[in-house]
This record gives sequence, structure tokens and C-alpha cells, in this order.
Amino acid sequence: MSASPGSAPAETTGPPDATIGRQALVALALASGPVVALGFTRFAYALLLPAMHEVMHWSYAQAGGMNTANALGYIIGAATAALLARTVGGRQIFLGTLAASALVLLATAATASFPVLLALRFVGGFTTAVTFVVGSVLASHIVSGALQRRSALMVAVYMAGVGIGVVISGAVVPAALGSGPSGWRLGWLLMGAIAVVALLPAWLGTRSVAPPGGTHSAVLEADQLRRLAPTFVWYVLYGAGYVSYMTFVIALLKSQGLGGSMIALFFVVLGVASVVATLTVWGHLAGRLRAGRAPALVAVVVFLGVLPVLLLPVGVPAAVLSAVIFGASFMAGPTAATVIARRMLPRGAWTAGIALLTVAFSVGQAIGPLVSGLLSDGAGGISRGLWLSAGLLILAAVAALFQRDHHAA
Repeated sequence: MSASPGSAPAETTGPPDATIGRQALVALALASGPVVALGFTRFAYALLLPAMHEVMHWSYAQAGGMNTANALGYIIGAATAALLARTVGGRQIFLGTLAASALVLLATAATASFPVLLALRFVGGFTTAVTFVVGSVLASHIVSGALQRRSALMVAVYMAGVGIGVVISGAVVPAALGSGPSGWRLGWLLMGAIAVVALLPAWLGTRSVAPPGGTHSAVLEADQLRRLAPTFVWYVLYGAGYVSYMTFVIALLKSQGLGGSMIALFFVVLGVASVVATLTVWGHLAGRLRAGRAPALVAVVVFLGVLPVLLLPVGVPAAVLSAVIFGASFMAGPTAATVIARRMLPRGAWTAGIALLTVAFSVGQAIGPLVSGLLSDGAGGISRGLWLSAGLLILAAVAALFQRDHHAA
């Protein structure tokens, strides 16, 4: 029997497997948010970047600046998500910003103006940050009580939406780019149309999550901030490191002679690896590993995923190996961060904690592509910028190890 509108999926009635199945379906419906917020709005830009770079004669610094504009909007969206959710309501703001993100995707197809595209990337960053943060909190509330490991699994199902979005964009965008010089416009248009369709499962998912009860804070207290400080540092470095790779790896592969079909294969493999590993590995590990071990492990594995395209001979094997390793780990970062916030903060502070961690993530994502782009414009080309990504990920792993455990009441 399905959950009634406005009620959380039951935990104490019916066979346990059936209960978990219903909860997973709710998390999967909410995953429509990250499909659009990250899979389309953020990561698909890497697929579209080479064509936009060529048609509009951008420098790599300009190309990185587009992602920086998106990340700045993301910072503001993440910083205000808790307040918006408290004022407007979690369900309403999740659906409203998801709808706005769909409109931004559609509007991006309509202009080649650099300032207008910068503005759209900024607005898209804002709306998708709110969607992602509030959706993470809704996913955290699917399982109530002290079932930490099952809650981590539901969060992982939600985060798998990013990989699903990457797979969809990996199939849709290269086909659109093959239609001619204006193919980049068609790519954004198709993703916008899919984002409109995604509103239906997102709406159904929100109907099955009970609104959080009790008092909820829009900001964290000083001791809560100190408690999470190492995770904040980890997330800044991690965000800068992983997004630099995601922004420029496609451009690197194209510069090394890989054709459109191989680029599409790379992106689809990356997305499939993300979905499979997030559901089968990281959802369980994030709930079991204590303190900062899960974030540290994530950073190390993502670092290993960057290395094949930098160290191995140019070709499909290096690209696929990189896609598998990187794809299998990069979205474990948000999963680990959400689980840490849930574990270490009282229930009423979850939204504020996840939002503030996402701000840290966004700061890294704003800085990383711009610095990586500037390095890529100089001697050494794109690979030089990607070495920055690798170094930042190692620093992130070290920072995470300073995180200590704390069980909130």
C-alpha cells in the first residue's frame, strides 16, 4: 500500500523489505532534483563547453568563469536554503526552485550573449542549490528515528539522481551537438524539456515525506560550527578539486583526439558508475565509517580517478578507466556530507547544517574552475589545470581525517 499524501513511509508496519522498497521509491522520486540540479545544470556543461567555446570564441578563463558564475549563485542559494525552507516550506521551495531550474535550462538555449549566459548560469546555480539542499533534507527525513544506516542508504538513492542525470545528458547532448553549429542550443533545450517532465515524480516524492516537526534553526550555533569545521575545510577543497576535473576533462579528451562517440561513452560510463557505486557501496559505507573516514576515502578515490587521463597514454582505455573510478566516487562526497550532518547535529539543525556544508562545497566549486582555467590557458595546457584538481583532492583527504565523531541527541 502506498504512503498517503503528507505522511512518511511507515517503518513499523508490513514486511521490512516492503518498507525499505517504499522508502527507496520515495527517495528515487526526490532524486529528480539532483538529476536537474547537478546532472543537467552543472555537469552537462562539460559536454557543451567545447562547442560553446569554439562557436563563441571563449578563452578557457571565460569558460571557467561560466562555472564560477554558476557556483556563486550556488553559494547564495545554499546559504539561504534553510531560511527559504523555514519561511516558504520545504516541499514548496523544492518544487518551486526545480521548476525555475527547468526554465533556466530552456532560456540558456535562446542566447549566445556572454553576459546573459553568465546571468543564467548564476540564477541556475542559485535555484539548483536550494533544490539540492532541501531535497537532501527531505531524503534524510524519509527514515525517522535512529536508523542511521538505512537513512544513509536513502540519502544515497537520492544522490544517485546525479549519476542518472549524467547518463541522460551523456546520451542526449552528444546527439544534439551532432546536428550542427547550433547543436549546443538543442542540447540545453532537450535537457530543459526533460527537467519539466521531472517535476511530476518530484511532486509525488514530496507528497510522501512528512514535513519535519519541531523547531528548526536557519543557522548553526558556535559549538556546532566548531564541531563540523574539519568537514567544512574538506568540502571546500573537495569541491574545488572534483569540479575542476568535471569542467575541463571533456575538453582535455577532445584535445587528445577522442571523437564525439567516445566522449559520449566516457560520460555515460561515468554516470552509470556513479549510480551503481552510490547505491551499492557508498550508501552502506557512509553509514558505517565513523568520524571523517568516509570523506577522506571519497577524496582519495576521486584523486585516483583523475590520474589515468594525466598519466596513461592518450586513448579510450585511459578515458574509460578514469570515468569508472571517478564516476564511482565523486557523488559520494555529498552523500558523506549529508550523513555527517545528520549524525552530528540535532534534527532541527539538519537543514542549516547541510546548507552550510553545501556553501563550503560551493566556495570550492567557484574557485576551482576559474583557477584551473587560468592555469589551462598557460604553458602546459589543460593537463596543468587538472593537476591542480589532483593536488586539492589529496589536501581534502588530509583535512577530513581531523573530523571527530559526535552523536547528537
